[in-house]
Amino acid sequence: MDISELLLFVHKEGASDLHISAGEQPMARIHGEMRRIEVPSLGKEEVHVMLYDVLNDQQRKKFEEHHELDFSIDMKGIARFRVNAFRQARGESIVFRVIPSKILSLEELGLPKILREVCKQERGLILVTGPTGSGKSTTLAAMIDVINSSVKGHIITIEDPIEFVHESKNCLINQRELGVHTHNFGNALRSALREDPDIILVGEMRDLETISLALTAAETGHLVFSTLHTSGAPKTVDRVIDVFPGEQQAQVRAQFAESINAIVSQVLLKRRDGRGLVPALEIMIGTPAVRNLIRESKVAQLPSAIQTGQKFGMVSLDQMLKDDPALRAMLATLSQRKVIFSNASRAHAQRVLQRLGIDRFFEQIIDIHATDLVNKPDPDSYRRAMALLGEVHSHRCMIIDDQLRNLMPAKNMGMQTVWVHPQGGEHSVDHHIASILDLPTCLA
Repeated sequence: MDISELLLFVHKEGASDLHISAGEQPMARIHGEMRRIEVPSLGKEEVHVMLYDVLNDQQRKKFEEHHELDFSIDMKGIARFRVNAFRQARGESIVFRVIPSKILSLEELGLPKILREVCKQERGLILVTGPTGSGKSTTLAAMIDVINSSVKGHIITIEDPIEFVHESKNCLINQRELGVHTHNFGNALRSALREDPDIILVGEMRDLETISLALTAAETGHLVFSTLHTSGAPKTVDRVIDVFPGEQQAQVRAQFAESINAIVSQVLLKRRDGRGLVPALEIMIGTPAVRNLIRESKVAQLPSAIQTGQKFGMVSLDQMLKDDPALRAMLATLSQRKVIFSNASRAHAQRVLQRLGIDRFFEQIIDIHATDLVNKPDPDSYRRAMALLGEVHSHRCMIIDDQLRNLMPAKNMGMQTVWVHPQGGEHSVDHHIASILDLPTCLA
């Protein structure tokens, strides 16, 4: 089977991802759900040939050395794909994330008008945050396209890998990819400051050096865009500050307060009819009042500032939902979920949900070892688990487990069931995800 046929198929079907794994049928993620493609299972050698067909010599060498690799490929006129290849027990696996060839406008994405105004700033820091798969790259691409179409300047992007490809319009655009054009974000950012940029896009602020250099770039007269895997403005501010040693935090807090123009936090929710995903956003604008709260370490008061800052274009998630009944209906169930995690302590489960930016959607968490489900996953055990959660309605409970035998009784009782397994198989649970990192796709 030709890899281009599979990629063309998932593009036509509107899938977000294609999963190819030795010993299994190919699978596609469509509107958040993993679905098998009706073709024979792929053997170890078939997958190896598919992978090496799309790698160049340098990439093959790197993959053989590290056993995993991030890269991108381009099917001209159809789409680009962000790709991760890795080795697993049966052989090799490849995950392709579809990146549309057309950059959609803010209006086509259904995003608020204030984002267009934010793009008119000449200097400062703009952060787009949210869990994995929440559309951060798509939003950033639309914002960069606004600038590219309306400003005469120089845009440098530093990405891992390059996702959306921008053509120079009014701006000169130079796009750099980690591993191909530079060794790391820090080197590229340090170099960018000497390359006469007006706008710098940093794919992710993932470490102290990158965050420090991004703040310096914003402070020295550049407009800097970047992303973080955080949920909401307060957690984003805390994440940036907490990266630094204690003795530097007061200085960094002042630097961040002076530089921040906007924090856009977003999640994607499934439409009730199952036909796609829609964004729900919280937007904080760097007004003098907001900057002062950050400077004085009064981060807990930021939600109130957002609530009262509507005239500046700020919007809380709750306010957005009030204006959109469909979104409000989607989130009504999310805000009431209680969850049973297997193979994880309550504290670890909470950290996982926070890292994914979705902890706000879970009222209470217990781990499976706090119940008798480990030894006896039957309806009586689930009823006792629900009692521990303080819940009488099974549909408001979710169980996340890698063992199907634990999930089926819960499914029969009306609980929401999430099976975490790299490959999966035949099942009738509500959601199958390859990794816990895909949990945000189940929130609908």
